Amino acid sequence: MDQSVIQPEKMELVVVTHVVDAITFWAQNVTDKINEKINVMLTEKCPGAPILMGRPSSHKVYGARYSEDKCWYRCTVQQQSEDKFYILYIDYGNTEIVSRSDLVELPEELQTTGLAKKYKFWRFHVSSEQDSPLFSQGKSFLHNMIHGKKLRVHKKSVCFDGTILVEAFQGNLDIGEELLKFKFAKVSLPGNRENSLPTVNLQECTGLWPSRNAPGELDTLGSSLGCMPKLRPIFSDQKPQIIKEQKTSVAVQPVEKLNAGQEPLAEIQSSKTDVNGQQLCSQDIEQAQNETESELQRMREVINDKDLEIKKLKEEGSAIQQHASLLGQQLEEAKLELQILKESYEKTKETEHNHPTTFANRISQLARESSPCSTDEDHLLESITIIMNYRISVPLSSERLDLAWKAYDQTLENLRGCQTMVEVESLVNIRNEARGALLTAVDDFLQEVDKLPINERLDRLKKVASSLTAMFSSVMLVEQTEERSFEKFCEWKEHKQKKIKNVRKATDEALLALSSWATRLSKFSCLMEKTSMTEEDVAEGVDEILMNADKALCEELSTESSEQDDQEREMVCNAFNKAIQSIQREQSMLKAIRQKYELNTQFKQKIQQWQIGPPKADELFAVKKRIRSLRSQLRWKLVEVSCLEEAEELDLPEILKKKEEIAETRNALFQEISHEKKQYIILCDLMKRGFPELPVIYPDADINGYMSSAGLLMKSLDRDMFDADPMRELSGRRPLLSTDFQGQKIVLKCYAVDEESEAKMLEQAAHYHRAQQQNPTTTVPLLALFCGKSDPLAYVMVPHYSNGSLRAIQKSSPLSSSEVRKVMKGVASGLQGLHAASLTHASLHPNNVFAIGREKGIVGDYDFTKTPEQRVSDSGMMAGSISLVAPELKQGQPPSPASDMYAFGGILLWLHVPDFSGTLESERQNVEFCGLGLDATLHKLLSKLLISSTRLSASEALKEDYFISVDV
Repeated sequence: MDQSVIQPEKMELVVVTHVVDAITFWAQNVTDKINEKINVMLTEKCPGAPILMGRPSSHKVYGARYSEDKCWYRCTVQQQSEDKFYILYIDYGNTEIVSRSDLVELPEELQTTGLAKKYKFWRFHVSSEQDSPLFSQGKSFLHNMIHGKKLRVHKKSVCFDGTILVEAFQGNLDIGEELLKFKFAKVSLPGNRENSLPTVNLQECTGLWPSRNAPGELDTLGSSLGCMPKLRPIFSDQKPQIIKEQKTSVAVQPVEKLNAGQEPLAEIQSSKTDVNGQQLCSQDIEQAQNETESELQRMREVINDKDLEIKKLKEEGSAIQQHASLLGQQLEEAKLELQILKESYEKTKETEHNHPTTFANRISQLARESSPCSTDEDHLLESITIIMNYRISVPLSSERLDLAWKAYDQTLENLRGCQTMVEVESLVNIRNEARGALLTAVDDFLQEVDKLPINERLDRLKKVASSLTAMFSSVMLVEQTEERSFEKFCEWKEHKQKKIKNVRKATDEALLALSSWATRLSKFSCLMEKTSMTEEDVAEGVDEILMNADKALCEELSTESSEQDDQEREMVCNAFNKAIQSIQREQSMLKAIRQKYELNTQFKQKIQQWQIGPPKADELFAVKKRIRSLRSQLRWKLVEVSCLEEAEELDLPEILKKKEEIAETRNALFQEISHEKKQYIILCDLMKRGFPELPVIYPDADINGYMSSAGLLMKSLDRDMFDADPMRELSGRRPLLSTDFQGQKIVLKCYAVDEESEAKMLEQAAHYHRAQQQNPTTTVPLLALFCGKSDPLAYVMVPHYSNGSLRAIQKSSPLSSSEVRKVMKGVASGLQGLHAASLTHASLHPNNVFAIGREKGIVGDYDFTKTPEQRVSDSGMMAGSISLVAPELKQGQPPSPASDMYAFGGILLWLHVPDFSGTLESERQNVEFCGLGLDATLHKLLSKLLISSTRLSASEALKEDYFISVDV
């Protein structure tokens, strides 16, 4: 391209931030200096900003946490699906799908336009479909050429969607020419959907693409004109063309005429600017008419929607009226039923007046209802009956099953001690006989348990225990009770019931006498009935009858409502405690039977598949074979790429193709290695469950080596499998490599080892790995361990926490006080887990403690080739000017959990007082702490970690007031 016509003042310097395809990219203007300021404001504002609630606005700018580095960036929401949002990072141009929790509101000062702009190469279009290999190769080509680099761009035009059409240069290299040379893009002429070409001032385009647009080539370009977006021309004074100074322009004829046989460029003729004005005016009128028709159609759709809503409201009103009518009918029916009940009540009252015996009986009934028989004692007696009469005993076959298991376990133990195949063969036959006897005992046990209503009994005991606990909530449970508590309670309750029965009998007799007297009184008082009864007959003995009835009722009420004395109360409490203990013992026994049933069922199901023959390691060996094949393919492809890159003429498309094949081969290799690990897990599980002879039968599988390393050792891995980059800034003491493994960013730590130190390293790494699995969230996990086949190095694979160490965070954006509490609480939990496994870290410093998301603190691993004494003498045991080496270590004592807690306290002090330069001598330290203005709870904790002779342990530190209020 002839660059002599491009004016220097029209050139812009940009840096590329994102590549979309082979001709489209996003970039920031190099002259913009506010990017760093915006990043600082986002880091300060976003962690405390409110999360986006409701539907987002397409016109607002939000803050989003990027999934790769967990940092905050500005974005706009392009689309929403439930609680997932498709967003565009406006300062960089890349897109992502995030959840609602990663999207926050931004203040007004951050509601500005994005720093990145979208650019597209002028007069180009992509030469292939989006799903074709050439499309992805073109994108990769442009990405490798310009991403993260500075370009000079010459702005030519702007599309209606804001995309800027440019020519781009990198030094003297024309990027567009390179894309065209490798056929990743094709040349287009600007046009609209109707294949009509707008008037173009050819004088301004003189010298552009002189070697491409020969007259004979226009026919081949016509098919791509309709694919170009409509353009918004750029004018130096930002005024429409029709009001600029009139001048002669040359118009390009439509493509249809060129294809019809017209002379390609001979029909180009001069035209006046007023003709261009008329054409633009006609186009504006047509566009306005189309917009009016579209608005009219939209209004018709709105009217139709409103008509449907009105119809729906009318239907709902009709339904409400019908419901109101139904309620009125139900109200009338209720009034009628109430009238019937009233009449029935009046008849009953009249009957009781005419039949006093019935009335007397109701007096007795009401008296007994006022003192209900279903008391706490009755409920306790009923519960004791359920506990004692429906118990389930241990199955008789359970004891025989235990003996069979003991014999079977002994055969397995004998097999584990075998070293030769001769010993294995004889003991395997003995094991198989014991297994057959065990399966018979398992079948007998399962059949017997199937007949027992264990679940129903557990449910009933649970209900009884709940009701008793609610009824006797004030009674304190005790561990030991009297053996005859149930017998004493039942005897006392039986005696009390006999007494109540006699009292009730006397009450019934007294009320019967009263009823008879009331009958005589009724007959005497009735004027319609003839009787020979006199007043003396009616009055005879009435005082005694009334006195006996009153006495009997009072005695029954006092008997049934009498309070328990101390001896009776103790008797009831003892019975309650024994009932609860009996329920708990039976529940434990039933749950043990059920668990035993489930375990033996699983054993039977798993062992039946090996009745025909023992398990084999064929699948493991097949996986290892595929791994060797893929590894050979990978090596060969790497050699091919190296040869292509060293060739005199670079074949970039072929190189890109080979690199994609290498990536696919590497992914397939890592998948097979993952499959290999699964096979090792299956074989190790089979060893534990009943086949301890597998390592002897298959020595090449090295099952014991895998188990002794706690599943860490992966011998199929090697250094040359990884596309790793050295981490020079962190490789001070040992080489560190950054790479990807199965979609995860990882770090390979390299250790120089010999045969002796390799065994020691494996032992220490396995010990750490087992402790980490017990507390996986607060210590750095070990993903794998392998030894190089071509170098004397051992490699430990750990996750890569980019800029996540405390030293890196404090250097760029220090933690707040609340964040320090959360992070250090996680660190204390990690140390607690290591110390519980009898491990001393001895290498705790700001580079080896990580703050994930500025909230979750985790403890890093350590050098497994060194002893704790060697690790603690490392020069990196410093936090600022604070030494993290405990005083007792300086006196020659060995490292211990207490020395780890001293280092923990030093890091905690450094996080709160980064510029602390005082001494940590016990005589002066407390005085210096008082002058630092620390929180009272922090001051107390630091004193117990750095001053006190009896230093806190990790578990004790977590109970301190400083950490108790932390919500982690």
